[in-house]
Amino acid sequence: MNLILCGMMGAGKTTVGIKIAKKSGRRWYDTDEVIAQKYGKITDIFAKKGEPYFRDLETQTVKKLSANDNLVISVGGGLVLREENVAILKQSGIIVYLRATKQTLLYRLREDSTRPLLQGENLADKVDGLLSTRPPIYEKAADYIVCVDKKTPDEIADEILGIMTKKR
Repeated sequence: MNLILCGMMGAGKTTVGIKIAKKSGRRWYDTDEVIAQKYGKITDIFAKKGEPYFRDLETQTVKKLSANDNLVISVGGGLVLREENVAILKQSGIIVYLRATKQTLLYRLREDSTRPLLQGENLADKVDGLLSTRPPIYEKAADYIVCVDKKTPDEIADEILGIMTKKR
């Protein structure tokens, strides 16, 4: 059974995923990193080929990773927007939504210039736009929801590992 972390960019999927992998002895993958290693920078993919092309790469990546077992997979913020991706992920494991408030996201993303959907002016407006549509999609996809506000990555990882222990 795989453990899949979803949520908004800046929620801590990568950091927490790495912590969980180290604590549990599982291998960790980040779908964005897998794509970037194979195809180049995500900002370049968005600029040259567009978002639909990138979303297709996400689906291909999810199919490959989901064929394995006992992984921790941190998925890109928009990956679960495709129902096909959610169905693939649910077949291979459980999905945990890392929920963060706008305040937490703005604090964590304030210096990050690598995210294509946040390029340009006014980070707060861009985060508001994403928060106006994405949380219900994350909630629908998730088997569990973990609030990450005011918690350390270790505390979040331990909480998720506790959920996993009860699940067995």
